[in-house]
Amino acid sequence: MGGGGCIMWNITHVAKYAALLVCLLFMGCAEEVLEPLDSLVTKIAFESDRDGSSGIYIMNADGTDLTRLVYGNYPSWSPDGKNIAFVSSRDDNAEIYVINTDGIGMTRLTNNEAEDSWPCWSPHGAKIAFTSDRDGNRNIYTMNADGTGQVNITNHSASDGRPSWSPDGSMIAFYSDRESIYDVIYTMNANGTGVTRLESEDGFFPSWSPDGKKIAFASRRDETRDETDEDYPHIVNVEIYVINTDGTNPKRLTSSGVWNNSPSWSPDGAKIAFFSDRDGNAEIYIMNADGTEQKSLTNDLGRDAFPSWSPILSVETP
Repeated sequence: MGGGGCIMWNITHVAKYAALLVCLLFMGCAEEVLEPLDSLVTKIAFESDRDGSSGIYIMNADGTDLTRLVYGNYPSWSPDGKNIAFVSSRDDNAEIYVINTDGIGMTRLTNNEAEDSWPCWSPHGAKIAFTSDRDGNRNIYTMNADGTGQVNITNHSASDGRPSWSPDGSMIAFYSDRESIYDVIYTMNANGTGVTRLESEDGFFPSWSPDGKKIAFASRRDETRDETDEDYPHIVNVEIYVINTDGTNPKRLTSSGVWNNSPSWSPDGAKIAFFSDRDGNAEIYIMNADGTEQKSLTNDLGRDAFPSWSPILSVETP
């Protein structure tokens, strides 16, 4: 988690969903609850330049009811579904802001001459992790949700980026080039201690699954290079992978041969949103958590990227 891969379950909605599961599994009411389980109301925020400037948009999880929210980049839903943190250079510098999901009540959280980016809410909504180069190189910081108490928790000479909280709030995943010439996924305690390299292969843009067992991420490890341009031989594909949080069993989910990036889990863990340029320009896609049934939600000449899946906003009943 755009912050894409940051949102965790809203506690109220978790209780409702858990009650439905208990009913389904133990009380013999499968017919009664099956439809509501398929009717969880969620939305996806993303950034797009379809209107000529980069803005935050919100849509239903099936791609309908698209609305432009605000000028900015890298959205991240709050765990209660009421706010979105994002990045904006409206004051001539990349800073982190928060806004209500109805587009009102915008508040600036950071204020310095450096670049602050990639906000990610903690699962209980009390803190926001983000990336900043205010101390000379890019590190992971945390702050209270009102912008106070900003602390550098990685404080490393390498480049650290794109934090994603674990669902219990005890850990943060991020990527760094601290031990390699390329980016690798790491995990650490929420206070910055206990930094652990997840695996040795290339990886970036981590997103922790809602059950805490897996991390989705992007990687160039199975790269294909375009060697036809002698002046600029370049990588033509980035793919989405998933791995257990102990670093075992990495699995490739996309194989389109182009850029697939910035995974974000649905709150029930059943699907993953991401962006891909497989149709000629960047669009928002979703797929099942095992990589099947990949389909686009947007279809526009602009660049749609960095999806962030909301928590469960409501449960539709028949």
